[in-house]
Amino acid sequence: MAAVIPNDVYFNTIAELTARLKAKEFKSEDLSRAFAERLVQLGPRYNALALPLPLDARRKGKAIDQDIKLDRWRSPLQGIPYGAKDLLSYKGHLTAWGAKPYAAQVFDYSATVIDKLDAAGAVLTGKLAMVELAGGGGYRFASASATGPGLNPWDTSRWSGGSSSGSAAAVAAGLVTFALGSETSGSIVTPASYCGVTALRPTYGLVSRHGAMALSWTLDKIGPLARSVEDCGRILQVIAGSDGKDPGSAGTSFYYTPQYARPLKELKVGYAAVDFTDRAEESARAAFQAALAAIRETGVTLVETKLPSFPYGPILSTILAAEQASSFEPLITSGRVDELADAAQIAGLKASLELPAKDYLKAIRLRRLIQEEFRKLFTQVDVLLAPGRSGPASKLDQPLDRGGFQPPSGTPVGLQGIVQAGNLAGLPALVLPCGFADNMPVALQVVGAPFSENLLLAIGREFQARTDWHKRRPPEIG
Repeated sequence: MAAVIPNDVYFNTIAELTARLKAKEFKSEDLSRAFAERLVQLGPRYNALALPLPLDARRKGKAIDQDIKLDRWRSPLQGIPYGAKDLLSYKGHLTAWGAKPYAAQVFDYSATVIDKLDAAGAVLTGKLAMVELAGGGGYRFASASATGPGLNPWDTSRWSGGSSSGSAAAVAAGLVTFALGSETSGSIVTPASYCGVTALRPTYGLVSRHGAMALSWTLDKIGPLARSVEDCGRILQVIAGSDGKDPGSAGTSFYYTPQYARPLKELKVGYAAVDFTDRAEESARAAFQAALAAIRETGVTLVETKLPSFPYGPILSTILAAEQASSFEPLITSGRVDELADAAQIAGLKASLELPAKDYLKAIRLRRLIQEEFRKLFTQVDVLLAPGRSGPASKLDQPLDRGGFQPPSGTPVGLQGIVQAGNLAGLPALVLPCGFADNMPVALQVVGAPFSENLLLAIGREFQARTDWHKRRPPEIG
Protein backbone atom coordinates (compact mmCIF):
# COMPACT_ATOMS: atom_id res chain seq x y z
CA MET A 1 0.00 0.00 0.00
CA ALA A 2 1.35 3.42 -0.98
CA ALA A 3 2.35 5.71 1.87
CA VAL A 4 0.52 8.99 2.41
CA ILE A 5 2.87 11.86 1.68
CA PRO A 6 2.46 14.83 4.08
CA ASN A 7 1.45 18.09 2.42
CA ASP A 8 4.48 20.03 3.65
CA VAL A 9 6.76 17.74 1.65
CA TYR A 10 5.79 19.52 -1.56
CA PHE A 11 7.51 22.68 -0.35
CA ASN A 12 10.58 21.05 1.21
CA THR A 13 14.07 22.00 0.07
CA ILE A 14 16.39 19.39 -1.39
CA ALA A 15 18.22 18.95 1.94
CA GLU A 16 14.93 18.55 3.82
CA LEU A 17 13.67 15.91 1.40
CA THR A 18 16.98 14.06 1.51
CA ALA A 19 16.86 13.96 5.32
CA ARG A 20 13.34 12.52 5.22
CA LEU A 21 14.33 9.89 2.66
CA LYS A 22 17.34 8.90 4.78
CA ALA A 23 15.10 8.69 7.85
CA LYS A 24 12.81 6.40 5.80
CA GLU A 25 9.71 8.49 6.50
CA PHE A 26 8.54 7.32 3.08
CA LYS A 27 9.91 5.47 0.09
CA SER A 28 11.33 7.19 -2.94
CA GLU A 29 8.76 5.40 -5.10
CA ASP A 30 5.92 6.86 -3.01
CA LEU A 31 7.47 10.32 -3.13
CA SER A 32 7.89 10.12 -6.91
CA ARG A 33 4.32 8.90 -7.36
CA ALA A 34 2.94 11.67 -5.16
CA PHE A 35 4.80 14.43 -6.98
CA ALA A 36 3.91 13.01 -10.39
CA GLU A 37 0.23 12.83 -9.47
CA ARG A 38 0.30 16.35 -8.05
CA LEU A 39 1.84 17.65 -11.28
CA VAL A 40 -0.88 15.94 -13.32
CA GLN A 41 -3.63 17.23 -11.02
CA LEU A 42 -2.49 20.83 -10.53
CA GLY A 43 -0.20 21.50 -13.48
CA PRO A 44 -3.08 22.26 -15.89
CA ARG A 45 -4.48 24.78 -13.38
CA TYR A 46 -1.51 27.00 -14.25
CA ASN A 47 -0.98 25.81 -17.84
CA ALA A 48 2.35 24.53 -16.51
CA LEU A 49 2.34 20.93 -17.73
CA ALA A 50 3.54 19.94 -21.18
CA LEU A 51 4.02 16.18 -20.71
CA PRO A 52 3.35 14.05 -17.60
CA LEU A 53 5.80 11.20 -16.90
CA PRO A 54 4.23 9.26 -14.01
CA LEU A 55 5.39 5.80 -15.08
CA ASP A 56 8.98 6.90 -15.65
CA ALA A 57 8.96 8.67 -12.29
CA ARG A 58 7.70 5.66 -10.35
CA ARG A 59 10.17 3.38 -12.12
CA LYS A 60 13.04 5.68 -11.19
CA GLY A 61 11.80 6.01 -7.62
CA LYS A 62 11.65 2.25 -7.24
CA ALA A 63 15.24 1.89 -8.44
CA ILE A 64 16.36 4.55 -5.97
CA ASP A 65 14.72 2.64 -3.13
CA GLN A 66 17.09 -0.23 -3.89
CA ASP A 67 20.04 2.13 -3.55
CA ILE A 68 18.68 3.55 -0.29
CA LYS A 69 18.20 0.04 1.06
CA LEU A 70 21.94 -0.49 0.52
CA ASP A 71 22.70 2.97 1.98
CA ARG A 72 24.13 3.98 -1.39
CA TRP A 73 23.87 7.75 -1.94
CA ARG A 74 25.02 8.93 -5.35
CA SER A 75 24.42 12.67 -4.98
CA PRO A 76 22.50 15.30 -2.98
CA LEU A 77 19.77 15.10 -5.64
CA GLN A 78 19.05 11.39 -5.25
CA GLY A 79 15.31 10.78 -5.11
CA ILE A 80 14.44 14.47 -5.64
CA PRO A 81 11.47 15.05 -8.02
CA TYR A 82 11.97 17.72 -10.68
CA GLY A 83 10.56 19.02 -13.96
CA ALA A 84 12.28 20.07 -17.18
CA LYS A 85 11.31 22.86 -19.57
CA ASP A 86 9.96 21.33 -22.76
CA LEU A 87 12.79 22.59 -24.94
CA LEU A 88 14.98 19.82 -23.44
CA SER A 89 14.84 16.49 -25.24
CA TYR A 90 13.91 13.36 -23.30
CA LYS A 91 14.62 10.16 -25.18
CA GLY A 92 11.58 8.52 -26.72
CA HIS A 93 9.13 11.16 -25.52
CA LEU A 94 7.46 14.20 -27.05
CA THR A 95 9.44 17.44 -27.00
CA ALA A 96 7.21 20.09 -28.54
CA TRP A 97 9.13 23.31 -27.72
CA GLY A 98 5.80 24.83 -26.66
CA ALA A 99 4.70 25.09 -30.30
CA LYS A 100 2.03 23.41 -32.41
CA PRO A 101 4.29 22.74 -35.45
CA TYR A 102 6.46 20.48 -33.25
CA ALA A 103 3.67 18.75 -31.34
CA ALA A 104 4.67 15.28 -32.59
CA GLN A 105 8.46 15.74 -32.29
CA VAL A 106 10.37 12.89 -30.58
CA PHE A 107 14.15 12.59 -30.13
CA ASP A 108 16.13 9.37 -29.74
CA TYR A 109 18.43 10.91 -27.13
CA SER A 110 18.11 12.99 -23.98
CA ALA A 111 19.62 16.39 -23.28
CA THR A 112 22.95 16.24 -21.44
CA VAL A 113 21.46 17.95 -18.37
CA ILE A 114 18.72 15.33 -18.14
CA ASP A 115 21.27 12.53 -18.46
CA LYS A 116 23.37 14.11 -15.70
CA LEU A 117 20.38 14.44 -13.39
CA ASP A 118 19.37 10.86 -14.13
CA ALA A 119 22.86 9.64 -13.20
CA ALA A 120 22.65 11.67 -9.99
CA GLY A 121 19.37 9.96 -9.07
CA ALA A 122 17.01 12.90 -9.58
CA VAL A 123 13.48 11.91 -10.64
CA LEU A 124 11.95 13.54 -13.72
CA THR A 125 8.18 13.73 -13.15
CA GLY A 126 7.20 15.76 -16.22
CA LYS A 127 8.05 18.20 -18.98
CA LEU A 128 7.00 21.77 -18.22
CA ALA A 129 5.24 24.28 -20.44
CA MET A 130 6.96 27.22 -22.11
CA VAL A 131 6.35 30.10 -24.45
CA GLU A 132 6.45 28.74 -28.00
CA LEU A 133 10.01 28.43 -29.32
CA ALA A 134 11.21 30.16 -26.12
CA GLY A 135 9.87 33.43 -27.51
CA GLY A 136 11.85 33.39 -30.74
CA GLY A 137 10.62 36.19 -33.01
CA GLY A 138 9.12 38.14 -30.12
CA TYR A 139 5.56 37.77 -28.89
CA ARG A 140 2.85 40.22 -27.86
CA PHE A 141 0.68 38.25 -25.46
CA ALA A 142 1.18 35.75 -22.64
CA SER A 143 -0.97 33.30 -24.63
CA ALA A 144 1.93 32.60 -27.02
CA SER A 145 2.11 28.91 -26.14
CA ALA A 146 0.53 25.70 -27.31
CA THR A 147 -0.48 25.01 -23.70
CA GLY A 148 -2.03 28.45 -23.13
CA PRO A 149 -0.76 31.44 -21.13
CA GLY A 150 1.33 30.66 -18.09
CA LEU A 151 -0.84 31.38 -15.04
CA ASN A 152 0.78 32.65 -11.87
CA PRO A 153 0.07 30.51 -8.77
CA TRP A 154 -0.12 33.66 -6.65
CA ASP A 155 -2.93 35.07 -8.82
CA THR A 156 -4.10 33.27 -11.93
CA SER A 157 -5.21 36.54 -13.53
CA ARG A 158 -1.50 37.37 -13.84
CA TRP A 159 1.31 35.93 -15.94
CA SER A 160 3.87 33.48 -14.63
CA GLY A 161 6.45 35.02 -16.97
CA GLY A 162 8.24 33.83 -20.06
CA SER A 163 9.61 31.84 -21.53
CA SER A 164 10.21 29.41 -18.63
CA SER A 165 6.62 29.93 -17.51
CA GLY A 166 5.84 26.34 -16.55
CA SER A 167 9.13 25.88 -14.70
CA ALA A 168 8.56 28.87 -12.42
CA ALA A 169 4.88 28.14 -11.79
CA ALA A 170 5.54 24.48 -11.01
CA VAL A 171 8.18 25.31 -8.41
CA ALA A 172 6.06 28.08 -6.86
CA ALA A 173 3.02 25.79 -6.57
CA GLY A 174 4.96 22.88 -5.09
CA LEU A 175 4.45 20.64 -8.11
CA VAL A 176 8.20 19.89 -8.34
CA THR A 177 11.08 20.48 -5.94
CA PHE A 178 13.08 22.17 -8.68
CA ALA A 179 12.89 22.75 -12.40
CA LEU A 180 15.20 23.42 -15.31
CA GLY A 181 14.60 26.57 -17.31
CA SER A 182 16.50 28.40 -20.02
CA GLU A 183 17.42 32.01 -20.66
CA THR A 184 18.38 33.91 -23.78
CA SER A 185 17.21 37.34 -22.62
CA GLY A 186 15.38 37.16 -19.31
CA SER A 187 13.58 33.82 -19.50
CA ILE A 188 14.83 32.65 -16.09
CA VAL A 189 15.04 36.03 -14.36
CA THR A 190 11.53 37.16 -15.30
CA PRO A 191 9.43 34.10 -14.36
CA ALA A 192 11.43 33.51 -11.17
CA SER A 193 10.85 37.14 -10.16
CA TYR A 194 7.15 36.98 -10.98
CA CYS A 195 6.53 33.66 -9.22
CA GLY A 196 8.67 34.23 -6.12
CA VAL A 197 11.18 31.41 -6.59
CA THR A 198 14.96 31.35 -6.32
CA ALA A 199 16.78 30.82 -9.61
CA LEU A 200 20.23 30.87 -11.16
CA ARG A 201 21.21 31.86 -14.69
CA PRO A 202 24.68 30.35 -15.05
CA THR A 203 27.66 31.74 -16.91
CA TYR A 204 27.41 31.13 -20.65
CA GLY A 205 28.93 27.75 -21.45
CA LEU A 206 29.00 26.39 -17.89
CA VAL A 207 25.98 24.11 -18.48
CA SER A 208 25.71 22.05 -21.66
CA ARG A 209 22.88 22.84 -24.05
CA HIS A 210 23.20 19.60 -26.01
CA GLY A 211 19.67 18.34 -26.56
CA ALA A 212 18.11 21.76 -25.98
CA MET A 213 16.25 23.68 -28.66
CA ALA A 214 18.62 26.25 -30.16
CA LEU A 215 17.15 29.73 -30.17
CA SER A 216 20.42 31.66 -30.14
CA TRP A 217 23.49 29.47 -29.78
CA THR A 218 25.70 32.34 -28.58
CA LEU A 219 23.18 33.48 -25.93
CA ASP A 220 21.24 30.42 -24.70
CA LYS A 221 21.83 29.17 -21.14
CA ILE A 222 20.17 26.47 -18.98
CA GLY A 223 19.74 26.90 -15.24
CA PRO A 224 17.74 25.85 -12.16
CA LEU A 225 14.65 27.32 -10.52
CA ALA A 226 14.30 26.07 -6.97
CA ARG A 227 13.29 26.62 -3.34
CA SER A 228 16.49 28.23 -2.09
CA VAL A 229 20.00 29.40 -2.88
CA GLU A 230 21.37 26.18 -1.37
CA ASP A 231 19.22 24.16 -3.74
CA CYS A 232 20.49 26.11 -6.74
CA GLY A 233 24.09 25.44 -5.71
CA ARG A 234 23.50 21.72 -5.36
CA ILE A 235 21.72 21.49 -8.71
CA LEU A 236 24.36 23.50 -10.55
CA GLN A 237 27.11 21.23 -9.26
CA VAL A 238 25.36 18.28 -10.93
CA ILE A 239 24.39 19.86 -14.27
CA ALA A 240 27.53 21.96 -14.92
CA GLY A 241 30.60 20.67 -16.71
CA SER A 242 32.38 20.22 -20.01
CA ASP A 243 30.50 18.63 -22.91
CA GLY A 244 32.06 18.01 -26.32
CA LYS A 245 28.56 17.78 -27.79
CA ASP A 246 28.00 21.50 -27.10
CA PRO A 247 30.34 23.69 -29.19
CA GLY A 248 29.73 26.54 -26.72
CA SER A 249 30.82 24.53 -23.69
CA ALA A 250 33.28 26.40 -21.48
CA GLY A 251 35.02 23.15 -20.59
CA THR A 252 34.84 23.74 -16.84
CA SER A 253 33.02 22.23 -13.89
CA PHE A 254 31.37 23.80 -10.86
CA TYR A 255 31.64 22.75 -7.23
CA TYR A 256 29.37 24.35 -4.68
CA THR A 257 31.77 25.44 -1.94
CA PRO A 258 30.04 27.98 0.34
CA GLN A 259 32.57 27.22 3.09
CA TYR A 260 35.26 28.98 1.05
CA ALA A 261 33.28 32.13 0.28
CA ARG A 262 34.96 35.47 0.84
CA PRO A 263 33.78 37.39 3.91
CA LEU A 264 30.88 39.57 2.84
CA LYS A 265 32.40 42.61 4.59
CA GLU A 266 35.13 42.53 1.91
CA LEU A 267 32.66 42.78 -0.98
CA LYS A 268 31.66 45.83 -2.99
CA VAL A 269 28.15 45.64 -4.43
CA GLY A 270 27.42 47.97 -7.32
CA TYR A 271 23.87 49.32 -7.49
CA ALA A 272 21.84 52.38 -8.52
CA ALA A 273 19.61 53.81 -5.80
CA VAL A 274 17.09 54.99 -8.40
CA ASP A 275 16.32 51.37 -9.35
CA PHE A 276 14.80 50.89 -5.91
CA THR A 277 12.81 54.15 -5.94
CA ASP A 278 11.75 56.07 -9.05
CA ARG A 279 12.53 53.29 -11.52
CA ALA A 280 10.48 50.76 -9.51
CA GLU A 281 6.71 50.54 -9.62
CA GLU A 282 5.26 52.48 -6.72
CA SER A 283 3.67 49.43 -5.09
CA ALA A 284 7.04 47.63 -5.05
CA ARG A 285 9.22 50.40 -3.66
CA ALA A 286 8.75 49.55 0.02
CA ALA A 287 9.70 45.92 -0.60
CA PHE A 288 12.76 46.88 -2.63
CA GLN A 289 13.90 49.40 -0.01
CA ALA A 290 13.58 46.78 2.72
CA ALA A 291 15.48 44.25 0.60
CA LEU A 292 18.24 46.77 -0.04
CA ALA A 293 18.50 47.34 3.71
CA ALA A 294 18.77 43.58 4.29
CA ILE A 295 21.58 43.37 1.74
CA ARG A 296 23.39 46.24 3.47
CA GLU A 297 23.04 44.42 6.82
CA THR A 298 25.00 41.44 5.46
CA GLY A 299 28.11 43.61 5.74
CA VAL A 300 28.75 44.34 2.08
CA THR A 301 29.64 47.83 0.90
CA LEU A 302 27.09 49.34 -1.49
CA VAL A 303 28.63 51.46 -4.24
CA GLU A 304 26.67 53.65 -6.66
CA THR A 305 27.45 52.28 -10.11
CA LYS A 306 26.59 52.78 -13.77
CA LEU A 307 26.54 50.22 -16.56
CA PRO A 308 28.88 50.76 -19.51
CA SER A 309 27.04 52.86 -22.10
CA PHE A 310 25.78 50.63 -24.93
CA PRO A 311 22.42 50.10 -26.68
CA TYR A 312 22.07 46.65 -25.11
CA GLY A 313 18.54 45.94 -26.32
CA PRO A 314 19.16 46.57 -30.05
CA ILE A 315 22.47 44.69 -29.96
CA LEU A 316 20.91 41.63 -28.35
CA SER A 317 17.86 41.78 -30.63
CA THR A 318 20.11 41.82 -33.72
CA ILE A 319 22.13 38.80 -32.61
CA LEU A 320 19.00 36.94 -31.58
CA ALA A 321 17.20 37.70 -34.84
CA ALA A 322 20.07 36.46 -36.99
CA GLU A 323 20.60 33.26 -35.03
CA GLN A 324 16.91 32.38 -34.69
CA ALA A 325 16.53 32.88 -38.47
CA SER A 326 19.17 30.20 -38.98
CA SER A 327 17.64 27.88 -36.37
CA PHE A 328 14.08 28.16 -37.65
CA GLU A 329 14.61 28.73 -41.37
CA PRO A 330 12.90 25.42 -42.30
CA LEU A 331 9.89 26.31 -40.15
CA ILE A 332 9.62 29.78 -41.68
CA THR A 333 10.17 28.86 -45.33
CA SER A 334 7.80 25.88 -45.13
CA GLY A 335 4.96 28.14 -44.05
CA ARG A 336 4.34 26.14 -40.89
CA VAL A 337 5.40 29.19 -38.90
CA ASP A 338 1.82 30.39 -39.45
CA GLU A 339 0.65 27.67 -37.03
CA LEU A 340 2.15 29.54 -34.08
CA ALA A 341 -0.24 31.15 -31.61
CA ASP A 342 1.04 34.74 -31.64
CA ALA A 343 0.78 36.93 -34.74
CA ALA A 344 3.63 39.20 -33.63
CA GLN A 345 5.90 36.20 -33.21
CA ILE A 346 5.04 34.88 -36.67
CA ALA A 347 5.84 38.27 -38.19
CA GLY A 348 9.07 38.56 -36.20
CA LEU A 349 10.36 35.19 -37.32
CA LYS A 350 9.59 35.95 -40.95
CA ALA A 351 11.32 39.35 -40.71
CA SER A 352 14.43 37.81 -39.17
CA LEU A 353 15.27 36.12 -42.49
CA GLU A 354 15.83 39.58 -43.99
CA LEU A 355 18.43 40.77 -41.46
CA PRO A 356 21.61 41.93 -43.25
CA ALA A 357 24.79 40.02 -42.39
CA LYS A 358 26.63 43.33 -41.79
CA ASP A 359 24.23 44.16 -38.94
CA TYR A 360 24.83 40.80 -37.29
CA LEU A 361 28.60 41.12 -37.59
CA LYS A 362 28.54 44.64 -36.18
CA ALA A 363 26.49 43.42 -33.20
CA ILE A 364 28.97 40.59 -32.60
CA ARG A 365 31.86 43.09 -32.55
CA LEU A 366 29.98 45.35 -30.14
CA ARG A 367 29.33 42.40 -27.86
CA ARG A 368 33.07 41.85 -27.58
CA LEU A 369 33.47 45.47 -26.48
CA ILE A 370 30.68 44.99 -23.93
CA GLN A 371 32.43 41.95 -22.48
CA GLU A 372 35.66 43.94 -22.13
CA GLU A 373 33.90 46.85 -20.43
CA PHE A 374 32.27 44.50 -17.94
CA ARG A 375 35.65 42.95 -17.22
CA LYS A 376 36.84 46.43 -16.24
CA LEU A 377 33.68 47.12 -14.22
CA PHE A 378 34.23 43.99 -12.14
CA THR A 379 37.63 45.29 -11.06
CA GLN A 380 35.75 48.11 -9.31
CA VAL A 381 32.84 46.14 -7.81
CA ASP A 382 32.41 42.45 -7.07
CA VAL A 383 28.76 42.09 -8.11
CA LEU A 384 25.87 44.17 -9.38
CA LEU A 385 22.49 44.40 -7.63
CA ALA A 386 19.12 45.38 -9.13
CA PRO A 387 15.45 44.43 -8.96
CA GLY A 388 14.61 41.29 -10.95
CA ARG A 389 11.77 43.23 -12.52
CA SER A 390 10.53 46.72 -11.67
CA GLY A 391 7.31 45.39 -10.16
CA PRO A 392 4.96 42.40 -9.88
CA ALA A 393 3.72 40.14 -12.66
CA SER A 394 1.69 41.72 -15.44
CA LYS A 395 -1.97 40.96 -16.07
CA LEU A 396 -2.64 38.26 -18.66
CA ASP A 397 -4.45 40.59 -21.04
CA GLN A 398 -1.73 43.24 -20.97
CA PRO A 399 0.14 43.47 -24.29
CA LEU A 400 3.80 42.74 -23.57
CA ASP A 401 5.08 45.23 -26.12
CA ARG A 402 3.73 48.17 -24.15
CA GLY A 403 6.93 48.10 -22.12
CA GLY A 404 5.25 47.92 -18.70
CA PHE A 405 5.99 50.57 -16.09
CA GLN A 406 7.60 53.75 -17.39
CA PRO A 407 9.28 56.13 -14.91
CA PRO A 408 8.88 59.90 -15.31
CA SER A 409 10.83 61.57 -18.09
CA GLY A 410 14.31 62.55 -16.97
CA THR A 411 14.65 59.77 -14.39
CA PRO A 412 18.29 58.53 -14.26
CA VAL A 413 18.75 55.26 -16.13
CA GLY A 414 20.16 53.30 -13.18
CA LEU A 415 21.12 49.76 -14.15
CA GLN A 416 18.44 49.65 -16.84
CA GLY A 417 19.34 47.04 -19.41
CA ILE A 418 21.13 44.75 -16.95
CA VAL A 419 19.22 41.68 -18.19
CA GLN A 420 20.21 42.27 -21.82
CA ALA A 421 23.72 43.34 -20.83
CA GLY A 422 24.19 40.29 -18.61
CA ASN A 423 23.11 37.94 -21.35
CA LEU A 424 25.27 39.61 -23.97
CA ALA A 425 28.32 39.37 -21.70
CA GLY A 426 27.47 35.80 -20.63
CA LEU A 427 27.26 36.76 -16.94
CA PRO A 428 25.65 34.67 -14.18
CA ALA A 429 22.68 36.02 -12.23
CA LEU A 430 20.98 34.89 -9.04
CA VAL A 431 17.28 35.70 -8.46
CA LEU A 432 16.20 36.20 -4.83
CA PRO A 433 12.55 36.65 -3.77
CA CYS A 434 12.53 39.80 -1.65
CA GLY A 435 8.95 40.76 -0.76
CA PHE A 436 5.54 41.55 -2.18
CA ALA A 437 3.74 44.27 -4.12
CA ASP A 438 0.00 44.12 -4.79
CA ASN A 439 0.09 40.72 -3.02
CA MET A 440 2.47 39.43 -5.68
CA PRO A 441 6.16 38.46 -5.32
CA VAL A 442 9.02 40.73 -6.32
CA ALA A 443 12.69 39.86 -6.43
CA LEU A 444 16.29 41.02 -6.56
CA GLN A 445 18.90 39.91 -9.06
CA VAL A 446 22.59 39.69 -8.20
CA VAL A 447 24.86 39.63 -11.26
CA GLY A 448 28.53 38.68 -11.23
CA ALA A 449 31.58 38.23 -13.42
CA PRO A 450 31.85 35.03 -15.48
CA PHE A 451 32.16 31.92 -13.30
CA SER A 452 31.46 33.81 -10.05
CA GLU A 453 28.48 31.59 -9.15
CA ASN A 454 29.89 30.68 -5.73
CA LEU A 455 30.20 34.36 -4.84
CA LEU A 456 26.60 35.05 -5.91
CA LEU A 457 25.40 32.04 -3.95
CA ALA A 458 27.27 33.17 -0.83
CA ILE A 459 25.55 36.56 -0.94
CA GLY A 460 22.19 34.96 -1.63
CA ARG A 461 22.60 32.40 1.14
CA GLU A 462 23.24 35.14 3.70
CA PHE A 463 20.27 37.15 2.40
CA GLN A 464 17.99 34.11 2.76
CA ALA A 465 19.34 33.43 6.26
CA ARG A 466 18.06 36.90 7.20
CA THR A 467 14.72 36.79 5.34
CA ASP A 468 11.98 34.26 4.68
CA TRP A 469 10.54 35.48 1.39
CA HIS A 470 11.75 32.32 -0.39
CA LYS A 471 9.71 30.21 2.05
CA ARG A 472 6.36 31.86 1.31
CA ARG A 473 3.68 29.80 -0.44
CA PRO A 474 0.92 30.95 -2.78
CA PRO A 475 -2.54 31.02 -1.12
CA GLU A 476 -5.04 28.22 -1.61
CA ILE A 477 -2.40 25.64 -2.51
CA GLY A 478 -2.06 22.55 -0.34
